[in-house]
Amino acid sequence: MNRRKKINQLLKAHAKKASAKLAPRSKPKYISKADRLKLAAEASQDAISSSES
Repeated sequence: MNRRKKINQLLKAHAKKASAKLAPRSKPKYISKADRLKLAAEASQDAISSSES
């Protein structure tokens, strides 16, 4: 592989990584199991308190 091809390959790879960082994320952000349980507990308490009112 000649020098010019190697340099172009590296530049393309860096450009691809940079554009991938700027692209919108398709996966939702990870929420840990403990945080999910905490959110579920808060939601159930809100539902209980709103049904009593």
